[in-house]
Amino acid sequence: MEKTTELAPKKKGWRWGTNRWIVLALLILGYVGANYFFSPVRPFVQLPAEHWMEQPLFTLPGIGPIYLTNTLVALFIVDILVILLAFSFNQAVKKGKLVFGGIPGALEALLEYLYNMTESTAGKWAWTIFPWFASITILVLLANWMELIPGVDSIGVIVKAEAGGFGVQNLGALFTTLVNPAVTEGGYQLVPFVRVVSTDLNFTVALAIIAVIAVQVVGIRAQGMGYFTKFWNVKTFFSRPIFGVIDWGVGLLELVSEISKVLSFAFRLFGNIFAGSVLLFVMGSLLGSIAIFPSIFYMLEFLVGAIQAVVFGLLTMTFMAQATQGHGEHAEQH
Repeated sequence: MEKTTELAPKKKGWRWGTNRWIVLALLILGYVGANYFFSPVRPFVQLPAEHWMEQPLFTLPGIGPIYLTNTLVALFIVDILVILLAFSFNQAVKKGKLVFGGIPGALEALLEYLYNMTESTAGKWAWTIFPWFASITILVLLANWMELIPGVDSIGVIVKAEAGGFGVQNLGALFTTLVNPAVTEGGYQLVPFVRVVSTDLNFTVALAIIAVIAVQVVGIRAQGMGYFTKFWNVKTFFSRPIFGVIDWGVGLLELVSEISKVLSFAFRLFGNIFAGSVLLFVMGSLLGSIAIFPSIFYMLEFLVGAIQAVVFGLLTMTFMAQATQGHGEHAEQH
C-alpha cells in the first residue's frame, strides 16, 4: 500500500498579482483627495529650528537662553530609537541564537560590515575606533531617515504668518489644516512638532566637533604627546633651517586642515539633508496629486540619507586611523 501525505497549505503573502487592486485604490484615493478635498500645500521653509514655547528652558552664562525646539525633540526621538535598537540586539544575544532575524539581524549585518571596514583600515586600532564609527553612523542614519516618516514636518501648530501664508479649514474637534490658494497677507503657516534634526546646523556642528575631538583623543592614545608635533614641528628648525621652516609651515597647514574638518563635516551633512527635505516639500506640493511621483523622491532621499550617514562615519574612522600613524615613521621609511 502506498502512503499518501498531505501537504500543508502554503501561507499566502504579499503578491502584486493579488494585491495590486489595493495599491491602485490607494492611488485613486490620493488623487481624488488631493484634487477635490485637500490639495497639497507647500510648507513654509526656514533655516532656524522653531521653538515649542516662547520661554527658554534655561539660560547658560556666556551662551544665552536654551529653547526646546522641534529639532531637539527629533534628537530625543532618535536617541530613544538607538537605545531600543541596542536593547533588542542585547536581548537577541542573550537568547543565544546563532542566526538573528528581523531588526537584530539587520543590525548585526550592518555592524559586521562597518567593523570589516574599520579592521582593514585601522588594523590593531580597530577595536578603539569601531565604537565611534558605528555609533556615529547609526545615529546619523536614523536622524536622516526621520524625514521619510509621515507626520514629520507636516503635523504641528498653525500660527499666524509674518508674510504671506495660506488659508485654514477646520476639520472638526481640534484639527485644522492649511488650504490653497496662498494669500499675500493675513495667512497662516505650520510650525511642525518634529523637524529632522539633521536640518539643524547646531546638531551637525556639534557632532562634527565631537568627531574631530575624538580624532585627537585617538591620536594622543596612539602616539602620546608626540602627536602634537604634527601641528608644531620645530625639531629641525635650527639644525636644518630651510627644511625646518618647511616642516613648521606644514604643521600650521595641518592645524588649519584639522579645524576646517569641522566645517566640512557639518555643512556636508546639513546641506544634503536640508536640500532633501526641501525637495520633498516642493515635489509633494507640485506632484502630490499623483502619489507615485513623490514616492520616487522618497526612495532618492532614502539612499541619500544612508550615504551621508556612512560618509560621515567613514571619514571619522579614516581620520582616526590616520591619527594613529606618526609622520616621523613615514619619513624614516621613506
